[in-house]
This record gives sequence, structure tokens and C-alpha cells, in this order.
Amino acid sequence: MTPIALMGALEIGLIFALVALGVLISFRILDFPDLTADGSFPLGGAVAATLIAGGHDPWLACGFGALAGAVSGLVTAWLHVRLNILQLLASILVMIALYSINLRIMGAPNMPLIGSPTVFAPFIGEALENSWLVQPAVLAVIIVAAKIALDLFFASQTGLAMRATGANPRMARAQGVATERMVLSGMALSNALIALAGALYVQTQGGADVSMGVGTIVVGLAAVIIGETLLPSRKLWVITLATIIGALLYRLLIAVALNADFIGLQAQDLNLITALLVGFALVLPKLKAKFSRKAGGKH
Repeated sequence: MTPIALMGALEIGLIFALVALGVLISFRILDFPDLTADGSFPLGGAVAATLIAGGHDPWLACGFGALAGAVSGLVTAWLHVRLNILQLLASILVMIALYSINLRIMGAPNMPLIGSPTVFAPFIGEALENSWLVQPAVLAVIIVAAKIALDLFFASQTGLAMRATGANPRMARAQGVATERMVLSGMALSNALIALAGALYVQTQGGADVSMGVGTIVVGLAAVIIGETLLPSRKLWVITLATIIGALLYRLLIAVALNADFIGLQAQDLNLITALLVGFALVLPKLKAKFSRKAGGKH
């Protein structure tokens, strides 16, 4: 694998680390099975691409993209909390609706951004010769900032209340926690991060596409599971770190598989590789536990 290909995989891995952090909030912290990600990821990209193409500041576009994602997560949570629709079904309804909304926002199935300003533009030379180094570096700074912000938030009183809501909602209510509000806030935060990832993704890829969110939730879950298996811990700062590492490792494994000539895989095999890696990630914790029991039995 060439250094440029390696940095490209790292770049996509950093973007999906934001997705994984969002999935961590919904699936692990709130215990809310949420498929909204497949709609909020392209939603963030659609909003950002439309604003950038209209001449607005790229950072402002990212902010509005994240805000749109927060609204989508809020709607999913509201359907469950207020209308008592099953969590999974509520997220599917919002995900389906977002496909049409994304088309409305862009006005077409895709929107090119070639030549448009991006958040990376101020750091890239005129000949674009250093873009393959600059983009991962900028993304790394954003990921570190997001991780620190999440760690501080979940160490606060509100963050602890949100964690208690996911762990044991009945006990949390008995302690005076407004669990419904925590679910609404947590789902908004989760999908804001995912939509922000979509807003950054379209700027690295040179355009937005209405179907670019397919499989987003699968990638996020795989990253979370891989991270948990590699770095099992109850400390939240370790959990968020493990999630980021899981996302990076996941994308690197895909890049290695696609660039290994002896395997014979091509770009159209991406979904197959994704399915295999996710299946392996799901089985990995059980294999690890099995080997641990065997090792303990020998002693």
C-alpha cells in the first residue's frame, strides 16, 4: 500500500470515528437501537454541500449540517418517547423520510463541490500537493476535540444522568432524572456527530450523494465492537478512545484488503468486505471470551 493510499484510509477512518462516537452514544450509552444514522449522515453532507455551493463559509456549513442531524435524532427520540413507537421502527421511519428530504435539500441525487472552498482549503497549497497530509491532520484535530468534549460532558452531572438513563431508566427516574429529556438530548447529540461526519465527508470526496449513507450504521457498530474488544474498559475516556481506534482499524483493514493484489478484491467488493469484517467483529468478543476461559482452565 502506498503512503497516499494509507493516508486516504486514515482520512476516511477519522471521519467514521465521528460516526462511531455517535453510534456509541445511541447504542451503548442510551441503549437505543438507532438506524437514523443512514439518513443523518447524508443529511449533514447535503446541508453542508448546498451551503458551500451557495457561497457560504465551510465551517458554518458544517455547523448547520450538525444541527440538521441533531433535529433528525430529536425526531426519532420524540417518536419513541412521546408516541411510544418502538425505537427501531421510529429510527427506520425517520431514515426513510430523510432520503426524500435530502433529495429536496440538494435538488438532485448528487451535488459536486469540485473547486469549492472547504475547511481544509486554508491549509492546502495551490497545487494541492499536500492535501493527502493536510486533510487527515485537520480531521485528527477535530476528532481529538470531539473526544475531549464528550469525555468532559459525560463526566458532568447531565452526562452522568444520561448514562444512568441508558443503564437503568427506572432507577434513574427514581433518583429524579428526567429520562425522557435525556433520551431526546442524547439522540440529538448522537446524530449531530454523525451528520458532522457527513458534512466533512462531502468536502473530502468533492461532492455529496443521496445514497452515500447506505451502511453507515453498520460501519459505526463495527468500529464500536472492534474497539470494545481491543480495549475493554468501564472508564468512558477509554471507551471513546477504543471507539476511535476501532474506526481507524476498520478502515485500514478494508484498505489492506482492497490493495492486496494476491486476494484479488476490487472496489465493487467493498460491501462484501464490510459484511465479512462486521461479522468477524460481532463474533470476536465471543471468541475472546472462549479463549480466556480455556486459558483460565489450564491454570
